[in-house]
This record gives sequence, structure tokens and C-alpha cells, in this order.
Amino acid sequence: MSYKRKSWQEKLADKKGLPKILKLEEKFPCYNAVHKMGAEVGDEIVLVNPSEIVEVMKKVPKGKLITILEICMKIAKKHRVKACCSLTTGIFIMTAANATEEAAKEGKNLNIPYWRTLKAYGFLNEKYPGGAEAHKKLLEKEGFKIIQKGRKFVVDDYEKYLTDV
Repeated sequence: MSYKRKSWQEKLADKKGLPKILKLEEKFPCYNAVHKMGAEVGDEIVLVNPSEIVEVMKKVPKGKLITILEICMKIAKKHRVKACCSLTTGIFIMTAANATEEAAKEGKNLNIPYWRTLKAYGFLNEKYPGGAEAHKKLLEKEGFKIIQKGRKFVVDDYEKYLTDV
């Protein structure tokens, strides 16, 4: 029996049982990140569905940016909970980027400007197709100035470009 690997587009499909509201526990993989966002043990958090992430990413206009933190806060507010799991959110952001590039190779357009979605604090995403170097080129093409911090790249003054979609 052979196993056919799922495509990025298949991985981007909504997951059964999500979104799901849970009470935060210290053992959760996303505990440290959501705790930094202000959530405490026992607070309600949401595990999101990919379509919720994609919906936000699609709304980011040219010349604007969003980070995983803003996406998480927006989704938490939508579900009326303290925070959203940044681990699953990050996975779905990366999946959306790869699905977009995969679809483009097939002549399809998913219309997800994934390069406008940054990691926390304006850092570029090395898990995007082509890594941080390709992410850098896409942002520079839209006029953003990218600077290097150690071995990582960040959008210079990213805060002034954040959108409120």
C-alpha cells in the first residue's frame, strides 16, 4: 500500500473540529506565546481553522503588512476569547504561502498575498517558499526596506505599515 502525500492545497483545507475553544494549560505547545499575549492558565483560547487565517491574509492591501500577533488578536476577538494558538496559526500561515505557490505552478491563483504576513516583531518568514531570501525579494518589490538583524531579516519600521483589516 502506497501513501500519497497531501498537496499544500489539501493541507490548507479546513480541519474537522476546528475552530475549537480550549482552556489554556501550561502543557500546551503554544503556552509561552499566548502567555506573552496576556493569556493565563484557565483562560479560553481558540485553535483556528485555516480558512480564518486565509481570510485575514487576503485582506492585507499592497503597501500594508500584518504579523502573526495581529492575526491572533483579531481571531481571538472574533471568538471572544483571550488568545489564539499562535502555533497552529503559524503553521496555517506557512501552509497558505506554500499552497499559493503550488497553485501558481498549476496555473491557479489563490489570491493570498502571503508575503505581507510577517512573523512577530516584523521578522521575515524563513518557512515561506524560497525561504527568507525570497520573502525579502517579494517585500522589496512592493517598496519595503528590509534590514538584517543577526542572521535574520526584518522589515524596517514595520509598525508603521501594519494594517487593521
